[in-house]
Amino acid sequence: MVEEDTVTRMLYNETDSGEFTRKVVTLLGEATALQGTLHMPGVRDDYRSRLEQVVLLARRALGNAGENREVALLQWVLVQALGARGEDARYGAGQLSRGSQRAPTLEDCEDGWQRVEQIVCNAEDAALETARIAQLLNTAKAREIARRAEVAGKAARKIVLERNRAYTFHADPGFSFGEGWYLAAAALFAGLSIQIRPGAAQELQVRRFLFDAGLEGSLRPYRSRPASPKHLTHIIAEAFRTDAPGAQCTLRAGFLGDESPSAALRSWIDGKVGGKLEQKVLLWVRTGDHDAQRNTCFDELRQLSELVLNAGLTPIFFGDKVPLELVPPSAVNLTLCWKEPLFQGPDMRRAQLQLFEELRCRHGLVGQIGVTTAGMDGPALMGLPTLYLTQERNVRLGKWVGAVPGYQEVVREPGYFEIIRTTQHHWQQ
Repeated sequence: MVEEDTVTRMLYNETDSGEFTRKVVTLLGEATALQGTLHMPGVRDDYRSRLEQVVLLARRALGNAGENREVALLQWVLVQALGARGEDARYGAGQLSRGSQRAPTLEDCEDGWQRVEQIVCNAEDAALETARIAQLLNTAKAREIARRAEVAGKAARKIVLERNRAYTFHADPGFSFGEGWYLAAAALFAGLSIQIRPGAAQELQVRRFLFDAGLEGSLRPYRSRPASPKHLTHIIAEAFRTDAPGAQCTLRAGFLGDESPSAALRSWIDGKVGGKLEQKVLLWVRTGDHDAQRNTCFDELRQLSELVLNAGLTPIFFGDKVPLELVPPSAVNLTLCWKEPLFQGPDMRRAQLQLFEELRCRHGLVGQIGVTTAGMDGPALMGLPTLYLTQERNVRLGKWVGAVPGYQEVVREPGYFEIIRTTQHHWQQ
């Protein structure tokens, strides 16, 4: 057993060791001095690099060490450096796991988690090596460092074991209703796991929708740190690029099922639009607090309405509240209809989709225009031609352009109304 005080004195007494060993001791001191500033930019990378050098040089020096005192010193250096590496690896695994979970695509997410696994293995290897050398030193301080390294290794492994692979289906009215279309569609295509926060306002309605879509087996208990919804549009795009007709058929079967719309729904639709025989276009209205810069511009909405009317089509206003003076006498105003009991019951999600389908099949609906609101995307994925307006290219939804049939992005650039006019003409054909 090496005396504790002797080892400590050796660590800071360069004259007790050879030149190579003194260099190792100096490097460890430099690395240790950085521990209070690891939160600052670039410092942690420098810290890791120094620890790596300490471990490499200390191992090399051990192979050439002659006297027991120098061997003990190098072992003590290694215990500290390896213990520090293990704890840093645990921290790195935690940080990278959070970033990986939020990655923009499923492929990026999986790649990030593979790197997390590598870091976790490094933490475990460091813990084992620290324990081995601490046993040789057989001092209280060495054993304590080994204990901390073991705790770090287990904590790092726990990060991987407790990874949450489920995506949250938000059942709270405060979240985007349309995001549910993304998750249900991606789950049908890729077998994703789904979780719902217990006690959410619309939990029962969401469970009913997933059950009707054949996704009840995808549900998992609710946990923190779910997978990122950013992946979903990418998964959907890949499915459509592989087989667009097949993807659309899968969604229609899941979202609409085999049953006909209820008599109550058909009667409601007839009462709202039954007497208007012209072809129709949905004009979406968005006025939410989230990303308010994406909200509908009412001056643009007025111009869109005029464009629809001039083409001989009937505009159907849908979504959030619209000033009544913007709704022409010949138009249909279905804004806020989603708040009616018919669309708030247990089958609320399927009822909304059946509404769009009925409008399309029995009331001449030929397409929809609106800002980037997720509510449009349910009918779009099922085949309703769609123009979504955006200030600049949309990274997430842009993946669907050219993949989902009839899904078109219109950037507000000079001449964009002409694009809308031309597209409407194609819809009429």
